[in-house]
Amino acid sequence: MIESKLLDLAKSRILVTGGSGFLGSHVVEELERHGIPRGRLLLPRSTDYDLVREESVARLFRETRPDVVVHLAAVVGGIGANSARPGEFFYKNLIMGVHLMEQARLSGVRRFLTVGTVCSYPKNTAVPFREDELWNGYPEETNAPYGIAKKALLVQGQAYRRQYGFPAVHLLVVNLYGPRDDFDPSTSHVIPALIKKCVDAREEGRDRIVVWGDGSPTREFLYVKDAARGIVLALERYADEEPVNLGSGTEISIRELVAKIVELTGFEGSIEWDDSKPNGQPRRCLDTSRARERFGFAARIGLDEGLAETVRWFESTRVKPIVA
Repeated sequence: MIESKLLDLAKSRILVTGGSGFLGSHVVEELERHGIPRGRLLLPRSTDYDLVREESVARLFRETRPDVVVHLAAVVGGIGANSARPGEFFYKNLIMGVHLMEQARLSGVRRFLTVGTVCSYPKNTAVPFREDELWNGYPEETNAPYGIAKKALLVQGQAYRRQYGFPAVHLLVVNLYGPRDDFDPSTSHVIPALIKKCVDAREEGRDRIVVWGDGSPTREFLYVKDAARGIVLALERYADEEPVNLGSGTEISIRELVAKIVELTGFEGSIEWDDSKPNGQPRRCLDTSRARERFGFAARIGLDEGLAETVRWFESTRVKPIVA
């Protein structure tokens, strides 16, 4: 039985930060499928509102007057980006959420949903990760600044709930993938990075690709359209203070993942594992029972189907390299 306080989204003015981004664009489409008129969806652009600046966030709330906030805006990236820019990842992710939550509190919003991250979990959490294990250790070092910044927003929301009755909800989301993902090698996560690497090598006639680490770590991946559906379900049906995992509940090794992407992209060369590069967290896989019990979410798109769709999208939209 789902125990929750239903929120009438159709009658709400919904502010979605990061609404034009990878995840945000899919969340906006899911809200529209729920019958939310486009006029009630408030999608601020970073060129108009700098969420790192408190006065800009205050102006955003004055000018848009939202009833509900979905906070998706974030500075994100793979292991390389996290390692190169840890200060930026910590500061910007923390301060955006702090300012947004404070202004939402002052404005009296009816629900504030923050999308957090699996990177907040301790490095050696027992698999599958249960929400109750969130504080039992320090996150994996390469993305700890990002994970801790996001986890601090969980603390802020719970503190605000207890002192002010603030309706904060926090989701812990696994690695996402799918159409419109970031395929820039300097910032992308593992799936888009591997897809681009394989397709580029195939097109350029190269006979090998180099992959970071030794292939032993495991990861869990959630197709972006499933993630968007889960976020909207939580927004509508979940109103409690406990964080909730959002994932597929399926674990796969990086080595197995590479094999799937090699086959889907038609790359016929060899794989060279660069074990001088970091593996990241040894294992990641979530216990997704709380999401199922509290607001009825379960992933529908399996990894094979989702990868195939992502490869098709990338190949249909990419600018092909010029080969001399």
